[in-house]
Amino acid sequence: MNDRHNDLLRIRPEIKKHHMFDTMSNDERFQNTTIRPILKLQQPLLVEAFINYANKHKGVFYELSIEKRLQYIETAICKDQKFRNSLKGMLIGQFTVKEYQYYITNSSKLNKRMMNLVISRLQDQIQLLVPHQEPKAV
Repeated sequence: MNDRHNDLLRIRPEIKKHHMFDTMSNDERFQNTTIRPILKLQQPLLVEAFINYANKHKGVFYELSIEKRLQYIETAICKDQKFRNSLKGMLIGQFTVKEYQYYITNSSKLNKRMMNLVISRLQDQIQLLVPHQEPKAV
């Protein structure tokens, strides 16, 4: 039997520091119960996707100052629709059917929340955004 719903929920990490309040909007609740755990789960993939993006854009990212790197991350995600859609797909693909049904009713607002969180996560993990070195031939 296909137990995708429970399998997806089971592999998500818990995020303890985000509390739930009755005054929270549904979008904020969705962000804290669904998006944040998925972001944490997908962190290594998001980092790798950004490294690939930077490498495909001639590695200019690696020559920038820290401040300009932070801006580059934000600009890449906000302005490059293809890259942005790729990142969204990495997150949406981890939704349960019920979560997806909620997402499609509020996709515009939730996309903004998701991308802002991705930007923050990548900026916070900037030390991991280093170019991969080609393996040396033996």
